[in-house]
Amino acid sequence: MMQKTQSGSECGAKGSHIRAALRGSGLRPTRQRVALAEILFGKGNRHISAEGLHEEAHGRLVPVSLATVYNTLHQFTEVGLLREVVVDGSKTYFDTNTDDHHHFFIEDSAEVVDIPPGQMGVDDVPSAPPGYEITRVDVVVRLRRISD
Repeated sequence: MMQKTQSGSECGAKGSHIRAALRGSGLRPTRQRVALAEILFGKGNRHISAEGLHEEAHGRLVPVSLATVYNTLHQFTEVGLLREVVVDGSKTYFDTNTDDHHHFFIEDSAEVVDIPPGQMGVDDVPSAPPGYEITRVDVVVRLRRISD
């Protein structure tokens, strides 16, 4: 996973670190990939949609299309830099924390939040059919605010 330095004066060092991480993952560090990675990983672990990243990129004057954002997020996921969290068939988020963990989805605000480690267990996972292996078990617990 990409980790970024804390000091804002180390922008060049951050860019070099990101370029090295992209190369190490087998991706060419294009200007757009580096810019999107800086936005993605600059705020620590978080969950973001393609549309949200596209908005942030435009807010930082990074000229990138929504299609490029989607392609980049999927490329980062394929090489293990991000984790995809599918909330339902119509909404996908990307998680900068690639460790095994589960999520809450807050329906009222469309927000994804990590379930703290040790608070969620999955027992009795079935064996994979012959010729397959289980790569990950994803659990999304949906939450709705209780009306008083």
